[in-house]
Amino acid sequence: MRRSERNVAELVLSDPVRVVNLTMAGLAEAAGVSEPTVMRFSASVGCSGFQDFKIQLAQTLALGLPLTHSGIEAGDSGAALSEKIFDHTISSLDRARRTLDHDAVERAIDLLHGASDVLFVGFGASGIIAQDAQQKFPLFGVPCQAPADFHQQFIAATMGGPRSVTVAISNTGSTSQVLTVARAAKAAGSPVIALTGQPGALSDLADVALVVQTFEDTDIYTPTTSRLAGLVVIDVLATGVALRRPAEHREAIHHMKNELAAMRKGAAATAADSAPATE
Repeated sequence: MRRSERNVAELVLSDPVRVVNLTMAGLAEAAGVSEPTVMRFSASVGCSGFQDFKIQLAQTLALGLPLTHSGIEAGDSGAALSEKIFDHTISSLDRARRTLDHDAVERAIDLLHGASDVLFVGFGASGIIAQDAQQKFPLFGVPCQAPADFHQQFIAATMGGPRSVTVAISNTGSTSQVLTVARAAKAAGSPVIALTGQPGALSDLADVALVVQTFEDTDIYTPTTSRLAGLVVIDVLATGVALRRPAEHREAIHHMKNELAAMRKGAAATAADSAPATE
């Protein structure tokens, strides 16, 4: 940050409760800077503007979360990096947990439990979440797909039906390809679950919106906490669906995991046996 922006940051850290109640002009005067500097400060910490900054600060104070958004600097040691990134990630995941709409989670689990098949779509970091979700198809108990290609996603969405469920993943909620696929799914009669970081176009068109709020910003060194939070929510959904399946389904999962563990041990033993002897 510039020195003037640091003045604003130091005032916020020293008395965040006071700052919540200040106008932009009031904060600028208290910090001894101009109003455009306050705007630049708000943008530098990942907010869309001063009002967004005040809302996020108020939520942070209300939830009792620590202010751990420490900027990473070129001279940071490994210990400092570990502390900053772990603190930032833990705080961000805690925010997601505390702000998640539990009623929406229940409705999403209901839809997935009644699905004949599930389509997960996303790009970039959201695509990684979609791929992880597809790997959990044993828990969901129905065929799941997460094609990486946009055309394949669109084709799968258009071929869905009332019992097909599309899970559209976009942290910004405005990724054009994800919106296109979600609209195609809706046109085919499929319910859509949105997994997004903020209300917007995607949550508006979804049947169920899971808004997963994290301390995400555009700093090049900031960890991608939205991806981690999204992975956790997928785990919640998959586990919730599995628990609603009949007992024999849960037994089949337990059997599969036992067989998988045995296969891994067997493969390790085979590899050890086939290794060349050493003198």
